[in-house]
Amino acid sequence: MKTDAAIQKDVIDELKWCPSVAHEHIGVAVKDGVVTLSGYVPSYIEKSTSEKAAQRVAGVKAIVEKIEVRYPGSYYRGDEDIATMILNAFKWNVQIPEDRIRVKVSKGWVTLSGEVEWEYQKIAAEDAVKPLAGVLGVTNFVDIKPKVQALDVKAKIEEALKRSAEREVNQIHIAVEGSKVTLSGKVRSLSELMDARGAAWSAPGVKDVQDHLIVAA
Repeated sequence: MKTDAAIQKDVIDELKWCPSVAHEHIGVAVKDGVVTLSGYVPSYIEKSTSEKAAQRVAGVKAIVEKIEVRYPGSYYRGDEDIATMILNAFKWNVQIPEDRIRVKVSKGWVTLSGEVEWEYQKIAAEDAVKPLAGVLGVTNFVDIKPKVQALDVKAKIEEALKRSAEREVNQIHIAVEGSKVTLSGKVRSLSELMDARGAAWSAPGVKDVQDHLIVAA
């Protein structure tokens, strides 16, 4: 088991290893495996990178982050300027559905909200904000709610059944309500039933599958 002194040394070395981090102004304290980062950096992206660097070190149980962001005077931006930069960054990023994400900026702190279909879109939005001048922090409240469509689920079930020897696609009825899928009707075997159930679960956004299928040879 690593000692606190060994963890502290490894965290400091890891920060030094990151060329994008001004490690000279970051203090590292360790107690019982809990790492406290303090000091200041000239941008929010460096603050975020410093925390990730500490997380990579073996033996770290938790991180208390007290790093302050101090932008040089030439990089100061008002909230309106920051909001404009964020919206422009979203427009140029193909991974971000800009029309589905709301942006709020208060004294340099950015809050993201809205709904997207995929987790990578939520992450991409936050990553686009971090390097912008003037940003002091980011709170990501974007929710992930994939679209669930009956036609998509039915197509997946049909594809799954076509890969098996037995098929009775037309006897399966599909109802979709929000993220819930209900299957009903008849199938010829238990394996066919399992194929239909697995296909329903594989559709993006499905969180609940109600199986009312009957095995009827």
